[in-house]
Amino acid sequence: MTTYLLAGGGTAGHVNPLLAVADGLRRRDPESQVLVLGTQEGLESRLVPERGYELLIVEKVPFPRRPDRGAAAFPVRFQRAVGRVRGYIRDRGVEAIVGFGGYASAPAYVAARRERVPFVVHEANARPGLANVLGARRAAGVGVAFAGTPIRRGEVVGMPLRPEIVELDREARRAEAAAHFGLDPARKTLLVFGGSLGALRINEAMAGAWRDVLDAGWQLLHVTGERSDLPDPGAAGYAVRRYVDRMDLAFALADLIVSRSGASTVSEVAALGIPAVYVPYAVGNGEQRLNASASLAAGAAILIEDAAFTPERVRSEIVPLLHDERRIARMAAAAETTGTRRGTENVIAMIDRAMAAGRAGTR
Repeated sequence: MTTYLLAGGGTAGHVNPLLAVADGLRRRDPESQVLVLGTQEGLESRLVPERGYELLIVEKVPFPRRPDRGAAAFPVRFQRAVGRVRGYIRDRGVEAIVGFGGYASAPAYVAARRERVPFVVHEANARPGLANVLGARRAAGVGVAFAGTPIRRGEVVGMPLRPEIVELDREARRAEAAAHFGLDPARKTLLVFGGSLGALRINEAMAGAWRDVLDAGWQLLHVTGERSDLPDPGAAGYAVRRYVDRMDLAFALADLIVSRSGASTVSEVAALGIPAVYVPYAVGNGEQRLNASASLAAGAAILIEDAAFTPERVRSEIVPLLHDERRIARMAAAAETTGTRRGTENVIAMIDRAMAAGRAGTR
């Protein structure tokens, strides 16, 4: 029996690939023990126990950005976090560590090195986070979701995806998906979403242009987000949902997608071969724009900046695309070349190589 420690969290972008790998390890060998290292504040505090994994807690210790009291206290707090992880490694007999970024990963990497336990880094974004950049320097393997990610020794492994996405047969599930959302399986469908909380700019643009989409002969599935107060006009062919817990069915119905370009979204859409219009989130360090770059270069997607995404832009750029069946077909064909459904298997293979190399080094 092997004991693995998977470290990461904070956001869905870290937690989802972590859970996909955890599930993959458990499917491969139900006797293995898969533990998760995270913080009490992150999304992992809810999602990890819900999935049936034990969550080991480590203190959230942000890297200091300016010389203040927090920076002065950082060395002691960080070493305390490292010590706690070292205790977990010893007490639980951890044999391999996988980090996915976030506050829990940095102390896990340092603890793994001090305990001589092999560790692997997975970076989901095209612009890597600081914890993974530092961890990659000593890691036994570094996997990235996107080609060109500027991280040391990065190997493209793709994104570990949810099983329901990996196993999705879009054509076979289309009729079920249409019935689930009250739409017509025979009509082309534009899927619009902005994440669980929604995207104000996307919602406002579609609120002003949904009639144009329907007039183009398409139907519209619009996931507005849980915090949205966008009214539902109740029009035939326009399904408005605040939240969708069956995104696999939404993807099964989609012939074109309008969405943000978070790493998980881009990876899932590419893996399923769906053409897309990406509207990258304008806040942050620009990673969403970079996440979409491979799909843009392949011709599988187009990009409209957040500030430019207006009802007028929908009418002038997206509606003509809806009328251009040949272009959408070319985009769909290109999309099939940009993604992979084997991200989980690729990360697990990297873990296996790291463990084999570690055993060889101790002989």
